[in-house]
Amino acid sequence: MSPPLGQSSVAAAPNRHLLETTGLSVSFDGFKAVDDLSFYVNKGEVRAIIGPNGAGKTTLLDLITGKTQPTKGHVRFKDLQLTGMREYQIVRAGVGRKFQTPSVYESLTVFENLEMAFPDNRTSWSAWRFRRTPDVIAKVEEIAELIYLRDRLRDRAEILGHGQKQWLEIGALLIQNPELLLLDEPVAGMSARERESTGKLLLEIALNRAVVVVEHDMDFVKQIAHRVTVLHQGKLLAEGSMDDVQKNPKVIEVYLGH
Repeated sequence: MSPPLGQSSVAAAPNRHLLETTGLSVSFDGFKAVDDLSFYVNKGEVRAIIGPNGAGKTTLLDLITGKTQPTKGHVRFKDLQLTGMREYQIVRAGVGRKFQTPSVYESLTVFENLEMAFPDNRTSWSAWRFRRTPDVIAKVEEIAELIYLRDRLRDRAEILGHGQKQWLEIGALLIQNPELLLLDEPVAGMSARERESTGKLLLEIALNRAVVVVEHDMDFVKQIAHRVTVLHQGKLLAEGSMDDVQKNPKVIEVYLGH
């Protein structure tokens, strides 16, 4: 079966995946939010994670990024064991995350928001000696063009629409050049046109990295996903193409049927 329009086929998985979770589990007061989950993502892939509320989707992202430490199991990114690392170390290793609610500096311009995320501007000392060099300007303009905000660089973030703020936050991640992007409901609250544009954006940026998206919008998942992972009660329920997942009786019963 051919991939959706605009998507490239993902090659057969290499011996080493970009991201691997092995036997990953975490419990909160006896409740297993993620239960013995093994999960693999390759470079060049857009992976969608779907499932009912409470399935463990956001908790999985928390475990990958170090926000939550697993009860057991491991997370590996490239040749690094992420388990036990601090959140900022994982970011610097090349993992970027966007939360559900846009988090931008409202009083700063689009340009300044992107500039603040530039890799050389991460500590108080480097921020003090930071200079707006031609390289910085070129990178900011390149990312702004990619996220559809090239004409809004001088506007304060507070006057952007909700969807544009979502793009700006994605841009702030991209300017750090991560190899793995984790996006939690990136099209929530967007118009149909903005969702379509966001889908094209994610497919483009996944050409040389991996993108993992937690999403409830099934039409959007169809647009972007090379592969879909379905979680239920912290466990892997099903995995495959969107067509395969939609036909899976267990998925229909616990999620799509409702």
